[in-house]
Amino acid sequence: MPTNVVMEALSPTMEEGRLIEWKKQEGETVAVGDVLAEVETDKAVMELVARASGTLLKHIVEAGATVPVSEPVAVIGEAGENSGAAGQRDSKAAEQKEKQAAQPSPGENRPVSMPPPPPASAATEERRPAEKPSRQEGTGAPAPSPQAPGPPSGTRVRASPLARRMAAERGLDLVGVTGSGPEGRVVARDLERGTAAAPAQRTAAQAAASLPRGGPSRPASPSGEQPYTDVPLTQIRKTIARRLTTSIGPVPTFYLTSEVDMERVWDAREALNAAGQPGSGARPEQASEGAAGDVKVSFNDIIMKAVALALRQHPDCNAWWQDDHIRYWNEVHLSMAVAIDEGLITPVIRHADQKTLREIGAESRDLAARARERRLKPEEYTGGTFSVSNLGMLDIEEFTAIINPPEAGILAVGRMVEKVVAHEGGMSVRRRMRLTMSCDHRVIDGATGAQFLRTLKGMLENPLALVW
Repeated sequence: MPTNVVMEALSPTMEEGRLIEWKKQEGETVAVGDVLAEVETDKAVMELVARASGTLLKHIVEAGATVPVSEPVAVIGEAGENSGAAGQRDSKAAEQKEKQAAQPSPGENRPVSMPPPPPASAATEERRPAEKPSRQEGTGAPAPSPQAPGPPSGTRVRASPLARRMAAERGLDLVGVTGSGPEGRVVARDLERGTAAAPAQRTAAQAAASLPRGGPSRPASPSGEQPYTDVPLTQIRKTIARRLTTSIGPVPTFYLTSEVDMERVWDAREALNAAGQPGSGARPEQASEGAAGDVKVSFNDIIMKAVALALRQHPDCNAWWQDDHIRYWNEVHLSMAVAIDEGLITPVIRHADQKTLREIGAESRDLAARARERRLKPEEYTGGTFSVSNLGMLDIEEFTAIINPPEAGILAVGRMVEKVVAHEGGMSVRRRMRLTMSCDHRVIDGATGAQFLRTLKGMLENPLALVW
């Protein structure tokens, strides 16, 4: 019997995946565990592996298609076997799901996928035979002919539940949409790829008819090009939008800002990096690593280490909001915000409070590099207990960051600025840096967050505390 290969949930929050590339072609022999395709999830590029052995009989979807979790993407069976058997079973199951989705909810008399029945007057008009155009009285113009009736109200469109939901959200009519799924079903990619152009054109035509004569008032592009470009959302951008909506809306957030003197950190960093250079008295293996630049300590490494140690002293800030309880973590797992082409991802440095500066530096560089290549594993970007976002290298002096639920706090790090400040009874030019902490007030009170920031500031202004 042929076996379907389905789109698996390759990350904890994945709802659909985009099949980037087929690694096995139709007719090839596959074994359990072989990589069939590369899939873009909501966070990274993962491998879809075979759960059965045999011959890859058929690709149900093409490379580039977006497929909901649990939907079939290929069929594996014996060589020469009919690949339609598994597809038929899935079609029947999908049809059953569609029937259930089309059942009216309490208080309704019709499926949500069907247009409302026309009023009695409209039905009467439809039953009248078509008449030749007549001229309006008092004018020489012909009277407008009645519009051709659309598809019957009982017409049923075969579509996946996800496609129906997307159509409802976008106000699209599925009638007339060409489906590319099994047995012609309309699936989500048909709406994303623009196969719903006909309904969209009808909507555009109706909108144009309502405009005053002469068209819209906006000027045309001088170059004749389109005035804008629509780019479909990537999986990671969809996830960012969904998660930020759940953060900035329901999370009661307040912000605390503190300015830190970074002169001693500057000197400490210079000394640490000089200790790893050839001729500095370091061991040969340390000298070679320092010369390669692989283990040089950055300001961000020092900040991450200080945050980890401060969280160990203030466990009330190292917590998750869990709706019916608060989870206080005894381990410090720091999430660091990394900008990638498609958006933002937060790799996690686990047990950061127990690692040296050089270990934090090496791990953060490795995680950031693989994050930009979309090669992180799910366990490498989930499970953080507190986040740090640093935009100082982009010349941002101060900003507020959005909390990453279920974490209760995130620290926004600005750039170092030379300022004239009062110091030891006189005026002096000092390097200063601003830190802004976003706090979930359901977990962290104002005094709790302020005490954490005070401890963090003390560690950065006296960096020996990091090795105490």
